[in-house]
Amino acid sequence: MSLHIHLGLYGKFADGELPAPAPVGQLRMRMSGDAHWLELRGPTACEVLSPVEVDAVRLRLGQDPLRDDADALTAYRKVGSSSKALFALLLDQTVVAGCGLIYATEVLFRAGLAPTTPARAIDAAQWVDIWDDLRALMKEGVVRGRIDTVHTAHTPETMRRAPRVDRHGGEVYVYRRPGQPCLVCESPILRKEMAGRNLYWCATCQKVRKGR
Repeated sequence: MSLHIHLGLYGKFADGELPAPAPVGQLRMRMSGDAHWLELRGPTACEVLSPVEVDAVRLRLGQDPLRDDADALTAYRKVGSSSKALFALLLDQTVVAGCGLIYATEVLFRAGLAPTTPARAIDAAQWVDIWDDLRALMKEGVVRGRIDTVHTAHTPETMRRAPRVDRHGGEVYVYRRPGQPCLVCESPILRKEMAGRNLYWCATCQKVRKGR
């Protein structure tokens, strides 16, 4: 049997040395060993799966940027032939596993592409550039425990303002900043919905490319 956990946006682990504190609120999982305890709160999923169920989960997932054995070009086989918006495919777990809304939004800003750009408008080399940037951002997020996507040249110190405070805990270019000035060109950040998800982008810095 295997434990399957999807942290989602709100899932969080906590741990410490024994004795463990008394349970407070809604816990999804608590584990303890000889000297330490570990608990989990707020995940999207926390379930025990059989080997068959584990195989089914793995089969339906796409390439995971956090895995060193993931292949960007395997993901591109689904991207390069699709007329769907690039933003939508970055969020499609059968294409890219674990990207999430913030990373999808921010990596497209960093690539200079509007979120509505048709996926097939980019070639394999451009996709690999996006993949490599996404992979670096996600790996950094794991290490730092927060999502930071802003280049060093655009840090709060350079912008002469207080650090951004948000539930994801880091600095971002466009995510949840509608109406605010772009950190690069000062154009207002735009927002609209796509399939129930909010898009955020800068129309000056991010251009829509037509399909090939």
